[in-house]
Amino acid sequence: MATPLQFRPLLGHHFSSPSPLSRKNTHLFSSSRYATLTHKLVDMAFLCSSGQCCLVVKASAKSGSAGQSQSVKTVRHQPNHGAQTLNPVKKNSTLTTLPKAPPLVETTTTTALSPDLLETVKNVEVISRSEKNAVVPRVSVAGNYTVKGLFRQLVRQLASLPLAIAELFAIAGLSAIGTIIPQGESPEYYFQNYSDGKPVLGFLTWQWVLGLSFDHIYTAPYFIGLLLLLAFSLVACTSSRQLPMVKVARRWSFLKSEKAILQMDVTDILPCARVEDIGTLLSAQGYEVFARGPSLYAFKGLAGRLAPIGVHAALLLIMAGGTLSAIGGYHGTVMVPQGLDFQLSDALRPMGILSMPADVLNNSVHVDKFYIDYRPTGEVGQFHSDLSIVNLDNQTVFSNSISVNSPLKYKGVTIYQSDWAISAVQVRVDGSEPYNLVMAPLQKGDNKLYGTFLPLGEDGVTKAKGISILARDLQSVVLYDQEGQFVGVRRPGSRKPIQVNNVSIVVDDIIGSTGLELKMDPGVAPVYAGFGGLMLTTVISYLSHSQVWALQEGTSLVVGGKSNRARFEFEKELNEILDCVPEIRTKKQRGDFSSTETATQKQ
Repeated sequence: MATPLQFRPLLGHHFSSPSPLSRKNTHLFSSSRYATLTHKLVDMAFLCSSGQCCLVVKASAKSGSAGQSQSVKTVRHQPNHGAQTLNPVKKNSTLTTLPKAPPLVETTTTTALSPDLLETVKNVEVISRSEKNAVVPRVSVAGNYTVKGLFRQLVRQLASLPLAIAELFAIAGLSAIGTIIPQGESPEYYFQNYSDGKPVLGFLTWQWVLGLSFDHIYTAPYFIGLLLLLAFSLVACTSSRQLPMVKVARRWSFLKSEKAILQMDVTDILPCARVEDIGTLLSAQGYEVFARGPSLYAFKGLAGRLAPIGVHAALLLIMAGGTLSAIGGYHGTVMVPQGLDFQLSDALRPMGILSMPADVLNNSVHVDKFYIDYRPTGEVGQFHSDLSIVNLDNQTVFSNSISVNSPLKYKGVTIYQSDWAISAVQVRVDGSEPYNLVMAPLQKGDNKLYGTFLPLGEDGVTKAKGISILARDLQSVVLYDQEGQFVGVRRPGSRKPIQVNNVSIVVDDIIGSTGLELKMDPGVAPVYAGFGGLMLTTVISYLSHSQVWALQEGTSLVVGGKSNRARFEFEKELNEILDCVPEIRTKKQRGDFSSTETATQKQ
C-alpha cells in the first residue's frame, strides 16, 4: 500500500514537490480536516560503485487522521560518472542497488470544496525494487476568484484605452449640453423657455431639463461620477503602464551579445573602433554614458518618458479642482440698487457637501455708486460699480471699483460685474420734495426697457389714469400723458420741468442697479495649476527618449540604438556620430602602412 510521504529531491532526480522537508515544515495543513504527516529520519547511507550511487532512507510515516504508523524504505539513485567509492556506509544501514531509476506513477484528484474553491491533489508514486510505494502528495488549494486577482482584473479594465475614450466622449457630450442650456436659472425660466408647446430640438422640454438635472449639470451626481471614473482610469494607467516603463527606462541595461544589439532599430558594425571613443562622442551630444568593460549604454531624453505621467497628474489636478469647485464652493447673484448694501451670507449659497463656512461671510457689501460708459452711438459700452466691504463693526475694510472682466477679490470671495438694471426714477411733482418711482422691466435682453406710472387725481390709481415714464438707460426718460401721447424727453439732473396733464415734473435722477455675481471657489488654484502643468508636460512629452548600446568585439565595435519617437532624426544623429568615430589601426595595418611609406621614400 502506498504511504504519503514528503521528501527532498536527490541528485539527478527532480520532483515538483512542495517545500523541502524541515523541522518547521512537518504539517501540510493546519486544519484537522486534512491528514498530518510526521516524518522521522532514521538512517541513511551512501554507496558509490562503478555504475550507481544510492541513498537509502528509513522513515516512519504517521497519519494524523487515521492514527496508524507504517515503516517505509525509500531508495533513489543516480548514475555514477567516474566517481570513486566513498567510505563504508554507516553500520546497521540497509543498502540496495537498483539497475535504473525507479519508475514514477502520477495521479491527480480534484475536489470541489465550494463553488469558488477547488482542491487539487497530485500524487507521485515512487515504486522501489521491493515493490513498496512512497507517495508524495502535491496539494494546491486555489480559488477561482481571489481578491488579488479581482483587483488586478479591475485595474486592467480601468487602464484600457477604449474605456478612457468613452469616458472623455461622455464628459464632452454632457459639457456641450451644459453650454447650450443655461445653468442655475430658476424653474420659472425653464417653464417659460422649454415649454411643452415649444420644445427645443423637437423634444427637449422643462420636464427633461429638470428631471435629468440639465439645469445644474456640472454638479449632477452622474457628471461627478464620470470625473471620478476618469480619474481612476488615469491612476490605473499610470500605475500599471507608465511607472513600470519609467523604471525600465532608468535601468542601465548593458547588452553583452552582438545578436541582441543587432536587433535594434539602427545598427552598425565598425571594424576598427574603440568603445571609449564613441562614449566620448555620445557624451558631447548630451547623452548620459555608462560603461562596464567592453559594454556601453547611453541615453538622453528621459524626461520624455516622465512627461506622460505629468500629463496624467495635471489632468487629475484639473478634475480635482473642478470637483472641489462643484461641491465645495459658494455661488450667488444679486441685483442691488445704488446706495444699498447686502450681506455676503445672504447672497452666497453653498454648492455641495464640502462647502465650509468662513468668517468672511459675516461681512456686508455696500454699493457706493453705479454708472455706465456709453459709446458714441449711444449704446452701452461698459458699466462700473464702486463697492466697499464693511465688517461687523460697520467699518470699511476694503474698497474697489469693478467692471466687466475686472472683479473684486477679498479673502477668497470674488465679486464680478455681470449685469445692470434701472431700479427707480427720482422726480419732483409740482415743486414737492423728491421721491422715487420704482421702475419695472418691460423688455429684457440687449434692448432693455423699464417703465413706471405716476397716477393723477383720486381716480388715478383705481382707474389707471396717470403719466407713463419710460427709460432705456441712465441717460434720459420719455414721458407720455394719460392718453398715451408722447410729451417729451428729459435728462436726469437737468432741473428743467416738463408739463404733462397740467402737472409739472422735474426728473432729478435715474437710479441704477448693479448686477453682481459672487463666488467662493476653492478649486480655482488647482485648476489653473493643472492647466499650467498640462501645457508644460505636453511640450516635454515631445522629447525623444533615445538609447544607444555598444559592444567591443576584438577590434570591431557593434553599435545599436532606438528611440520612442522621431526615429528618422535619431537615425541621422547616430549615423553622424558614427562617422566621427576615429578608426584604429591593427599591428598588421600599421606594418603594411610602414612598408608602403618606406617604399615611397625610396622612390
